[in-house]
Amino acid sequence: MTAAESDTSDGERFCAWVREHGRAVRGFLLARIHRPDLADDLTQEVFRRAWGARHRYREQSSARAYLLRIADRLARNSRRVRRPVNLGPADWQRCEATSPAAGPSEAAALLEEAERLAAVMAQLSPLQQRVLLLRYYGDLGFAEIAEIIGCPKNTALSHCRRGLEALRKLLVEKDERRL
Repeated sequence: MTAAESDTSDGERFCAWVREHGRAVRGFLLARIHRPDLADDLTQEVFRRAWGARHRYREQSSARAYLLRIADRLARNSRRVRRPVNLGPADWQRCEATSPAAGPSEAAALLEEAERLAAVMAQLSPLQQRVLLLRYYGDLGFAEIAEIIGCPKNTALSHCRRGLEALRKLLVEKDERRL
């Protein structure tokens, strides 16, 4: 294979990664750092790093696991360095995309549910949060999650189970307080 053919196949693989995994990577980052602007920047950085390492990448695990491993590392490092920026209501209207399909009441209900979930997720341990986000945003198997967080597979399973149990309990408690 010539260098030009290799670059073409790398470019096609890269485009496929962005199409197939871009939303999952951004969703994972947004759930980890709670800032759309930073999640967008870090998503771009994930794919920049993946492109830079394209010649070293080997199909040992799924592409999504590879990309989420990069995203997880970036999210952990970005939390130590960057401080959140507080935006006013006018700034949010300019920055946040609106959904043309959802009306105001549907958008408000979705926002309320997202805030509710974020509040109970914040009460979980950081490791439980990472495992649940990798599992449900990343759609990864437990072997891949274990590899990303650096623990045995059974430990990843335990963190997921305990995290889900805690989420259920916290959501029920929150619902009971609302009644």
